[in-house]
Amino acid sequence: MSDLAGEEATLFRPLALPCGAVLRNRLVKSAMSDSLGDGRGDPGPGQARLYARWAEGGIAGSIIGEVQGDPLAAEKPGNLVLHDGSDGARLRALTSAATQDGAHLWAQLGHAGAMTHPATGHPRGPSALDLPGLRCDALSRAAIAALPNAFAATARRAVDHGFTGVQIHAAHGFLLSQFLSPLFNHRTDHYGGTLANRMRLVGEVIAAVRTALGPRIPVALKLNATDQLEGGFAEAEALEVVAALSGAGLDLIDISGGTYFPGAPSASDRVTEGAYFLDFARRARTVTRTPLMLTGGIKTHAQAIAVLAEGAADVVGLARPLVLNPDLPRHWAEKAGGDPVFPRFTDPPEGGITAWYTMRLTALAEDRDGDMPPTLHDAIADYESRDRARTELWRAHFQGDGGPQKT
Repeated sequence: MSDLAGEEATLFRPLALPCGAVLRNRLVKSAMSDSLGDGRGDPGPGQARLYARWAEGGIAGSIIGEVQGDPLAAEKPGNLVLHDGSDGARLRALTSAATQDGAHLWAQLGHAGAMTHPATGHPRGPSALDLPGLRCDALSRAAIAALPNAFAATARRAVDHGFTGVQIHAAHGFLLSQFLSPLFNHRTDHYGGTLANRMRLVGEVIAAVRTALGPRIPVALKLNATDQLEGGFAEAEALEVVAALSGAGLDLIDISGGTYFPGAPSASDRVTEGAYFLDFARRARTVTRTPLMLTGGIKTHAQAIAVLAEGAADVVGLARPLVLNPDLPRHWAEKAGGDPVFPRFTDPPEGGITAWYTMRLTALAEDRDGDMPPTLHDAIADYESRDRARTELWRAHFQGDGGPQKT
């Protein structure tokens, strides 16, 4: 077998995680906020079909982004919420469809914190902030103390409903990422100041989730290599976090970057060649024995092989390539190449590209692959119209009186 053939085989070699669970290959659909919930926290029409398509397409596993435990801390009204009133039948239909033929389905345990959707919840973060486009209250010590058990309860509900694992979200500017970042976290108690203090909550959440799920269920962490914000969480500190969490009971660390801080550039909209955070992954590999997943910027068969062949990561995280072609792993397995063709947008409006891909997810879920809004402005309009309708459903369902209640 040639060296090239050996590298090719690596892409489709199973990976045994530390907990004993096995990924059938090295390609995972990374978390996206698919916005396919029904506005009441349950799976919406077509959501099971979308994740079934990815499983049928040969992916090792999919991660559903922003699965909430607290409806007052959701990122969008299209998120799933796991609570006592969840529709178990719909969740089971989703997890059953997504885990066919040995594929995994992991729930990304979310809490938007300061970036909670104000129309449906109560934005609260490590510290009170009053910035253009971002206002939030500070979490009390009691509220922080309750968070590890809250994440653990959501994780337990996820597994009880058929998810095969969970991913703890500590990236992209959401709550746990906010605690890590000195831009968000101005606390003077033992959850702020030094990096050891800022990462304390992340460690407590990991420990609580692992205890709740036991030793045999996959527990992953999504971590920013950098916030890409001046004065924020940067690579040197991120590397210290990776090193500190080695041996913490994690099965996979998913390396990503960037933040949805208002006005900040989106990492996923960058025009670059190759994996965005490859250099960081190379350095992370030297400080941890935990398997690594690299997400962001990997768009071609050759790029995916290269990341694995050099040993920078054990798993390749794919998002937008799988939105363009849900059968991509199968195509890559059958014949080298077959890379997705990415659309080109000229002078895209803010949020336009994200809206286009989100509406593309809806089209895939409804088997309308060729039916897309003609322009990015149309995609934004469709996306925002749906969010407005779901906001009303969310408020009526979770607050009853039509408005968020502070807790």
